[in-house]
Amino acid sequence: MRETTTMQIALLPLDERPVNVRLPAAVAAVAGATVVVPPEGSLPRMRERGDVEALGGWLTEQCLDARTDAAVVSLEMLLHGGLIASRLSDDDLAAILARTQTLRTIRAARPRMPVAAVSVVMRASDSYIADEEPAYWTQHGRDLHALGGELHRRFLGRPATPRGAQARAVPAEVRSDFLRRRLRNHAANLAAVELAAAGVVDPLLITADDTATRSAGSLEQVWLDHWVQALQPDERSVVVHAGADEVDTVLVSRALGLLHPDPVRIRLSCADPSGLERVALYENSPIGEGASSQVRASGSIVVAGTADAVLVVHAPDPDRGDWRGDLPEDRWVGPVKATVEAVRAALDSGAEVGVADVRYANGADPALVEQLRDEGLLGGLAAYGGWNTAGNTIGSVVGALRASVIGKRAGTFDATAQRRLLVHRVLEDWGYQAVVRTGLTGDVDPRTGRDPAAGAAEAGYLEQTRRGLEALLATFAHGTRLEDVRLPWHRSFEVDFDLRLPAGRAG
Repeated sequence: MRETTTMQIALLPLDERPVNVRLPAAVAAVAGATVVVPPEGSLPRMRERGDVEALGGWLTEQCLDARTDAAVVSLEMLLHGGLIASRLSDDDLAAILARTQTLRTIRAARPRMPVAAVSVVMRASDSYIADEEPAYWTQHGRDLHALGGELHRRFLGRPATPRGAQARAVPAEVRSDFLRRRLRNHAANLAAVELAAAGVVDPLLITADDTATRSAGSLEQVWLDHWVQALQPDERSVVVHAGADEVDTVLVSRALGLLHPDPVRIRLSCADPSGLERVALYENSPIGEGASSQVRASGSIVVAGTADAVLVVHAPDPDRGDWRGDLPEDRWVGPVKATVEAVRAALDSGAEVGVADVRYANGADPALVEQLRDEGLLGGLAAYGGWNTAGNTIGSVVGALRASVIGKRAGTFDATAQRRLLVHRVLEDWGYQAVVRTGLTGDVDPRTGRDPAAGAAEAGYLEQTRRGLEALLATFAHGTRLEDVRLPWHRSFEVDFDLRLPAGRAG
């Protein structure tokens, strides 16, 4: 067990959004640890890349400081200047790979310090929105997504699909730029595997962002898996699965193992008999495989019996994918009731309990959250998540569960930090994503529609958001104050805010 008073983790995040900066810090705080991140001026600002030289220098300085106990490194930030920069920058492969020397320098100077890393397989969003993509995405985005799927099928010797014509419609110059960027970034992913094989980083998570069963990214995962297995690193050294924005949190929670060495045992619970076998929207493997991989990536182990924590999975709806607000009339029906009973049983076992609400993408299942609240179970949870993709949700819940277990074992557990994290995730994933945002954006198609919070409309949108969130907050966290509601990327897709808990209320 670690004997120093405060554990410090240096985090070079995937990008500057709260889920990659504030969420990992909030999870670490549950176990009494501190996360330090680069100065705001060196981080990216959405499409404006970060200062790669300053970021590499900051990471080196932090890791050579004896006060730093562990490091979590996004290779997209180190090599490109951020996640979006990795899709937009024109840096050549030689310049990108030269930046890996930073990690080799750190490993030579601190041979025993844990340095975990993440490398993301470049996405191809199935949309015509160019907010996070090259400008040609506005005209050719869905066609490029289809192109990746057709290339994957061709590699497998499978016949083309009706979207093949859509893929062939991509102009030659656009196709060339898209594929050359993919090739460059795939080479960077392969370089990351070599860093893991050489022991420079451990573990390495290779995650596929916003993918599909047949896609350019899924095919690249096959090639990466080949080299992972061929090099035969330790089975925990390299993990490949769907996800992206949750990885900073997962790896920060893994670093918390320095506070207490005993493994954290996590049991998966899903009331739907076939739920863990389903593939969620934007992913390419069954939920059960993804959840087990997320647990292992955190440094925890999956168990079937007695557990320190229970991850209750509210399984994907087999008939609906993205959350669009069209609730059935009878909201208190089979799947919700079964999940609520699974949560009750898990709480009765005495374990830490987290709910991964992956019923729909991009928002919670309101029927589940409201029933948990009305049954008096919501406040007993150690963690909750229901945001964006299934991988994002599951990884963040796993990280929070692990932090709770380790904090209690090590005597560093912060009940106030845990309560704040739980309330924040419920209010953001249910209150904002599923209720308030749905009401304000209506039936706008997220793949093509105009953002109602853009430009001059942002101030009015924020005011309506604040009023809606305050009303919902009062229904499950009495006395908690909502402060400073904001849109980190000046769009409606993600929100951030601060919470002030009532004095003396931690549990």
